Amino acid sequence: MYILRKPLALSGMAIVALSTILTPFLRVPIKGNWNLYEVDASLFMVTYGLLGLCVLAFFLRKVSFFRLASRIFFGWCIIGFLGVYFKINNFFGMKFFDGLLSKTLHLKWGWFVFFLGALLMLFSVRKVKPLPTV
Repeated sequence: MYILRKPLALSGMAIVALSTILTPFLRVPIKGNWNLYEVDASLFMVTYGLLGLCVLAFFLRKVSFFRLASRIFFGWCIIGFLGVYFKINNFFGMKFFDGLLSKTLHLKWGWFVFFLGALLMLFSVRKVKPLPTV
């Protein structure tokens, strides 16, 4: 049997929802800091769709569904980070231009906050040990 630590889950969902909009994910030289929507709109939409799935499971009080949705969401966060990282380092397919691009674009601290919220959601579900029977 699993239990959901509601304050931890709510804080994780709030951190993820706010971090995608308010924190910088990528530093672009002329334009400045970009949030997740400016980095990739489709990544942003799928992230919010999966976050909405987690919120739905939370409010329906389906702990096992929330556990599954938060695991899928954390996996999506890792895939999104790797996708952005590899897109920066292999955009043109030519070593010289990719090297120039990877030296000018920098990942920012918003990814840390984003992963912190996803980890809070992931660790908000825990298994309860059964009571010993006498």
